Amino acid sequence: MDRKTVTQKILAAKVAKKMRWSDIAARIGQSKEWTTAALLGQMTLDEDQAILAQELFGLSEEETAWLQVVPYKGSLETAVPTDPLIYRWYEIVSVYGTTIKELIHEEFGDGIMSAIDFSMDIQRETDPKGDRVQVVLSGKFLPYKTY
Repeated sequence: MDRKTVTQKILAAKVAKKMRWSDIAARIGQSKEWTTAALLGQMTLDEDQAILAQELFGLSEEETAWLQVVPYKGSLETAVPTDPLIYRWYEIVSVYGTTIKELIHEEFGDGIMSAIDFSMDIQRETDPKGDRVQVVLSGKFLPYKTY
């Protein structure tokens, strides 16, 4: 048994039960973005969250325990992603990464945006020319220290 096997079981149950991530998140009590990441194996659930997931997905005690283990983060199977949607994010960072870096440094100074103290919101934005995907990323700025 490992975390990847538990993730596959969760996905199979989600499909079989025709569940939506937003509904699952409401039951777990977190955002749909965090809940999805957690159930895909990228975050650690606390005991109460893991028990709720156990009930939702019909998990065993051992599988539920795996939800509470700190995961090895990083879900991409290749250095350059091959899935078209994920590849577009790779392309965005490839094309605009230096722009994002330059503008963050100009505004905040030398440092990074945290992916730990972080939130994300993904919404559908209706548009007469075709609906748009709105993604808002918000991370705490962490300045580099001198020593």
